[in-house]
Amino acid sequence: MREELVSYLAGLSDSDYQFRAWVERSSPNLAYDELDYTIHFLYDDTGLAENAYTWIGLVLKNDQEARAIEDVVQAIDALFDKYGPDLSDKEYLEKEEWARIVCVSKDALKVLLHGK
Repeated sequence: MREELVSYLAGLSDSDYQFRAWVERSSPNLAYDELDYTIHFLYDDTGLAENAYTWIGLVLKNDQEARAIEDVVQAIDALFDKYGPDLSDKEYLEKEEWARIVCVSKDALKVLLHGK
């Protein structure tokens, strides 16, 4: 499950990937993907969005990783609070707030991969 989290964070960290995979669906080398998969993983499938700290020892290694996931969730929550959950992936990617999600996801990915 940790590998799946890392994969979703990698997707959230890469604007080029998001556009190619979620919007254009242009690369034959990419498996089908969309933002909704990441949202379901964080919010529905695992509950990481509700309380990342309860996943320490299961998926996360420590408080630093839990804080990093909380930062990602807070950025996503802010986007959904402002625009709702019904925009297309392309519309979310075009929002000013999306840059924050990419940034905190990059930070979280670094923490999970390198402890930094």
